Amino acid sequence: MASPLEENLNPIPSFVNLKLYSFWRSSCAWRVRIALNLKELPYEYKAVNLSEGEQFIEDYTELNPIQFVPTLVDGNTTVADSLAILLYLEDKYPAHPLLPDDLQLKAICMQVTLIVGSSIQPFHLTRRMRDKLGPEEQIAWTKYFIERGFFALETLLKNVSGKYCIGDQVTLADVFLAPQVSSAAARFDVDVSKFPTLNKINQALVELPEFQAAVPEKTPDYIS
Repeated sequence: MASPLEENLNPIPSFVNLKLYSFWRSSCAWRVRIALNLKELPYEYKAVNLSEGEQFIEDYTELNPIQFVPTLVDGNTTVADSLAILLYLEDKYPAHPLLPDDLQLKAICMQVTLIVGSSIQPFHLTRRMRDKLGPEEQIAWTKYFIERGFFALETLLKNVSGKYCIGDQVTLADVFLAPQVSSAAARFDVDVSKFPTLNKINQALVELPEFQAAVPEKTPDYIS
């Protein structure tokens, strides 16, 4: 299955042979879809149904020993984990760069990715907590950590943001932020208006066609 933007992409070298193992609801895989679109890299979408346990199949475990998504296969190279994939793409396919040249801004950009990826998103994966606490308490528990992370991001970005997280350049910070904001509002009842900087940035990002084409509803395995 081709990526949603493939028919609109500029021609790229025939040696590019990317496969993305993804699950429609995964915000981690969502990040990679956005970056591939921004870099105008077509890819084959390989659905991994986490709800059905397909991540535990032996063939997939050989690609990704931690049994998560996403996984990117680029010819003979296999990379797992969204941040590792994005940094690999940045090095291998430097066109349409997603990191600032300025070292301080680059550091802030990476801080954003790590706050989202390490201090917010892991608390979404709370099936065991839901079983122990019940669905209402689990949502409240997850919402607490999302809002805690959003307050940190609001402080970090308020003096460096422009149209997007880092001035007017779309960066990896935006690639991490947009799926997180969407998930927070849709799944965990977070009032994003409490975070005016993040809300402003997200409203600009959702207007970009590369972000629109990467939303879960556009994936081949989406279930409404």
